[in-house]
Amino acid sequence: MRYRTLGDVRVSAIGLGAMPLSIEGHPDERQALATVHAALDAGVTLIDTADSYYAPGGVPGPGESLVARALATYRGDRDSVLVATKGGRGRTADGGWTVNGDPRHLKRAARSSLARLGGSAIGLYQLHKPDPAVPFADSLGALHELLEEGTIRLAGLSNVNTAQIRLARRMLGDRLVSVQNRYSPAVRDSEAELRLCAELGLAFLPWSPLGGISRSSLDGPSAVAGTGPYAAFHRVARGRGASPQQIALAWLLAKSPTVVPIPGASRPQSIRDSAAAADLVLGDAELAELDGDARP
Repeated sequence: MRYRTLGDVRVSAIGLGAMPLSIEGHPDERQALATVHAALDAGVTLIDTADSYYAPGGVPGPGESLVARALATYRGDRDSVLVATKGGRGRTADGGWTVNGDPRHLKRAARSSLARLGGSAIGLYQLHKPDPAVPFADSLGALHELLEEGTIRLAGLSNVNTAQIRLARRMLGDRLVSVQNRYSPAVRDSEAELRLCAELGLAFLPWSPLGGISRSSLDGPSAVAGTGPYAAFHRVARGRGASPQQIALAWLLAKSPTVVPIPGASRPQSIRDSAAAADLVLGDAELAELDGDARP
């Protein structure tokens, strides 16, 4: 396992996105705990969750409680694990997502998250999404208060643009340590945010980093022709004796030393495969081939 940094904290170069463990379609408790334990055994030291990771009709917090139980029952080293959670979103009964960036809500949500996760402070607390109905500076003000009172140690953002990152940096200073945006072989529209994070020394945590790679295949004519969406990722994977998912994660790691992908997993095998990508270093020719791969 290679390592990178979030602020002054060293974390594994690959994290675990815990969302699939507690939303609709989640595995049973035994498999969910085994998945987190497999991540830890593989050297993963960053686990990302949120208070809104629950099935429609549920209540906030089961994802955080699951992570807390997984850590409590793990027999190995837990001291080096950084748990990141998020606040500011919720679920609707029909499976949709809501946004609430009201400062009062964020502060209540963070304190509730801390109670579920345990410990003296949340390691990394992230604003899940800017609320168009609330001035962004007001939401950031809540993070600042949470930092000052010690409820959270470090702050992060998710689903933001460059202007919002710059404002947060001015308001939160070096206690702002990360940005979590969607970025993958299929979705590359956060290039500007990725570059800004590299410039500012902020960790960039791509969510859904496997994107279309997880759903793509090269069966039939495409396999023979070596064409189709993400064909280069499959070609490089075959040459390396690796999975296309590992190649996608290695490609992301090569984008910047501040990138820390957080692939989701609901099976131990999946996170073991993802974690192994941390030790896979791609060559310049391979990266050029992957960068030029056609998008769907």
